[in-house]
Amino acid sequence: MDFKDIKAVYFIGAGGIGMSAIARYFISKGLVVGGYDKTPSELTLHLEKEGMLLHYEEDVNAIPQACRRKESCLVIYTPAVPAEHQELVWFRENGFEIQKRAQVLGTLTQAHKGLCVAGTHGKTTTSTMCAHIMHQSHLDCNAFLGGISKNYGTNYILSDSDYVVIEADEFDRSFHWLRPWMSVITSTDPDHLDIYGTKEAYLDGFRHYTELIQPGGALIVRRGLEMKENLQPDVRRYDYGLTEGDFHADNIRIGNGKIVFDFISPIESVANVELGAPIPINIENGIAAMAMAQLNGCTAEELKYGMKTYGGVERRFDFKIKTDKLVFLSDYAHHPKEIYQSAKSIRELYKDKHITAIFQPHLYTRTRDFYKEFAEALSQLDEVVLTEIYPARELPIEGVTSELIYNNLREGVKKEIIRKDEALDFVKNHSFEVLIVLGAGDLDDLVPQMTKILNNKLA
Repeated sequence: MDFKDIKAVYFIGAGGIGMSAIARYFISKGLVVGGYDKTPSELTLHLEKEGMLLHYEEDVNAIPQACRRKESCLVIYTPAVPAEHQELVWFRENGFEIQKRAQVLGTLTQAHKGLCVAGTHGKTTTSTMCAHIMHQSHLDCNAFLGGISKNYGTNYILSDSDYVVIEADEFDRSFHWLRPWMSVITSTDPDHLDIYGTKEAYLDGFRHYTELIQPGGALIVRRGLEMKENLQPDVRRYDYGLTEGDFHADNIRIGNGKIVFDFISPIESVANVELGAPIPINIENGIAAMAMAQLNGCTAEELKYGMKTYGGVERRFDFKIKTDKLVFLSDYAHHPKEIYQSAKSIRELYKDKHITAIFQPHLYTRTRDFYKEFAEALSQLDEVVLTEIYPARELPIEGVTSELIYNNLREGVKKEIIRKDEALDFVKNHSFEVLIVLGAGDLDDLVPQMTKILNNKLA
């Protein structure tokens, strides 16, 4: 179906961060946009205010009239939706054009110059940084992001630019639908083994992704990744790293709540780049974002201004309270390497403080595959509080619980297991110097209430 023929779009699983960005794109085009999601959330309420027709019960009769015509309605679904979902079955049986979210993004990367960021972790921050640099530059861009940009209060940027920044998701091999003009690859630490089966298959998924970069474009890959790329002729290849690579940082200065460094580049080096979100891991993310923006024509001044004014991403090292007495933040980190980087960054920032983490493991399969790595990463902190596993799309696996992580934490780490519904009482009844909530599940829904409790203690 040509996008020009579409008059209505229907989303099954509308409330996901990636789906909502595409919904906003079609709303901005003036189309009728409807959809289903399992539960209301802050994001779905925003979508309803913006004009999306949403409901929260599986019910074919609730599908809006404009979305019931197969000649003019495109149906978009997320792989997390089960195949037997009543509405998905109805659309299928009635011959509608049905596409995955990634297929739609793939079409957009063919209509625009797609600047894509792939990787097990780091992709949301890097793509949001790149989108901000590009959007405030003379080039501008569209963007479909995997998190809510604090600069724009949304996960979507619309413009007349020829560029589109996209977070390339490897889950369910979704990124194989894309045709990037340029791509950053931040990391390839094995994940989603319930989909890929083996580490080798996971790495091969990234190899195939590199084949999809368009001739004339470029790959910017983090140094030392365990993957082999297979580039088409005329695709340029660069690497980047913290202190080594074609693009890297030099003269890094961390202190007084600021991070400043020199950006070393084969195109033009830029001195005294200041991070708007001063977190150590953002140096490397920023190098990748600046590299892609610079390769497309952003000037040195635009790079500096973009980095200094970058506000961060909600739920990515997201400070809620930052005082001398107490620091409280939340972080979406849910893979062992993400947890490791998050813990390392917070330890660097608060060397002499007692750091407590409340971690909600995400998925039974991920916990089963990586419980030792989770324990090792969390053991950098002083105190670890675990909740039950957030299942998302999965059914329980016998013998797989948070105790696997708990039992492997290093000696000397203070540790506890609580139920998620006990988390508010835990925060109320304990004192903290630095507290971080970790995970990609629904524990983050309690962060506003935790913030209120902790602010009351400070008063």
